Amino acid sequence: MELSSIYARKNRTPFLLTAALLILLIAAIDWLTKPYISIGFLYLFPIMLIAGFLPRWQIVVVALVCAVLQELFSELPSSEAITRLLMASTGFVGTGLFVSEIIRSRHLALEHLEEVETHSKLRQDAEEQLRILVDSSPAAIVTINSSGQILLANEASRYLLAPGDSDIVGQSIAEFLPALQSAVQTQQSKQFRTELRCRGKRRGGEAFLAAVWFSNYTTSQGPRLAAIIVDLSEDLRDREDLSLDYLLKNTRILMGAVGHEIRNVCGAVLVVHKNLSRLPSLQDNEDFRALGTLLKGLEKLSEMELLPSPGNSLASIELTSLLDELRVVIEPSYREVGAQIVWRVQDDLPLVSGDRYGLQQVFLNLVRNSQRAMEATIKKQLTISSDLQPNSVVIRFEDTGVGISSPDELFKPFQQGANATGLGLYVSRAILGSFGGELRFEPRNEGCCFAVRLPAVRYEDDSNGE
Repeated sequence: MELSSIYARKNRTPFLLTAALLILLIAAIDWLTKPYISIGFLYLFPIMLIAGFLPRWQIVVVALVCAVLQELFSELPSSEAITRLLMASTGFVGTGLFVSEIIRSRHLALEHLEEVETHSKLRQDAEEQLRILVDSSPAAIVTINSSGQILLANEASRYLLAPGDSDIVGQSIAEFLPALQSAVQTQQSKQFRTELRCRGKRRGGEAFLAAVWFSNYTTSQGPRLAAIIVDLSEDLRDREDLSLDYLLKNTRILMGAVGHEIRNVCGAVLVVHKNLSRLPSLQDNEDFRALGTLLKGLEKLSEMELLPSPGNSLASIELTSLLDELRVVIEPSYREVGAQIVWRVQDDLPLVSGDRYGLQQVFLNLVRNSQRAMEATIKKQLTISSDLQPNSVVIRFEDTGVGISSPDELFKPFQQGANATGLGLYVSRAILGSFGGELRFEPRNEGCCFAVRLPAVRYEDDSNGE
């Protein structure tokens, strides 16, 4: 049986009782065999038994009792009794304390070993969880040494950097991300955590746009660098396609506005041309007929309107998240000019039908118009609120600006005195109208308020009326 199990806490009472019985037995035998032989040295055994359970002062007391008992039943000359008592006491006390320290050291060693094993198991569990997290991550994760060699790479990094190859461990990061190789070589002297966007290259020569978040750390074998790599190429293409799509849509809106103005002019000129055509002297005039042909062409050109794009597909938009994104974008600029934004938006807004990017552009246009309108006012406050209505959601933008002097002319293009082209509200209303929304002005005693009405998503009832 191991020492640790012998001196377990559950054995305390049996051992102490056994030690007491041994002391009594040795004393009895010593008393009965007093004229012939002394077995007092056997007191060492009960002392060793109790050494693992009693504190030091109790061990000393028991050892002294045993020394006294040994001398009490001894037949040796009484002139040396003091000397023998001191020697026996020293031997018994020393043995008890020595065994006690051995047992205590053993307990401490076992506790330390158990603690080390516990920490080792926790560390193994953490490493296993981290390994699973890294291996299952959709983002590419690599670690690199000071020379730029890849030490660790998860499955996503192999798919991103070397699709089709089994492994990239041991390869140089310069083959895939030259900018990261430069960071490894130039930033070894200090700790850093940063990110960069750079050109990446897959094995085979295909280039891609990479976003890299990386930091360095120190190990016993030198500095290391850990990096998370994401391919932004698809996002860039989607963003550019979306920007082009809205550039074309806004161009069509602009052409519609220009066509509207041309149509007004052409209508007046055509009336004059029709009246002049009644004059006999102009009926055979070639220049007059050419002018009529030109006017008819301008009239056809002016008939351009904003029509829904054949490829335009509406989506279900989560207004709460869209307004959260708007909040992140606009609040810093409002704080810079000392303006306040009050949000009175419900958390459980229903889904609406529309175009997310276009709706965000409309919201930004209204917010920026309010910011410009409050530049000269003392109180600068924009209140953004939501209102649930049957089959629709209304988002209101109410500011404390200078107000609108001519609300009837608000949504006409090429407003006099407006910033830029004066097309902001006209384009915003056209964008909303393209997916069934509405932009309207709501009069206020001070400032102004614009309301954006959006159609709520309707779910078809699949039941058969049963």
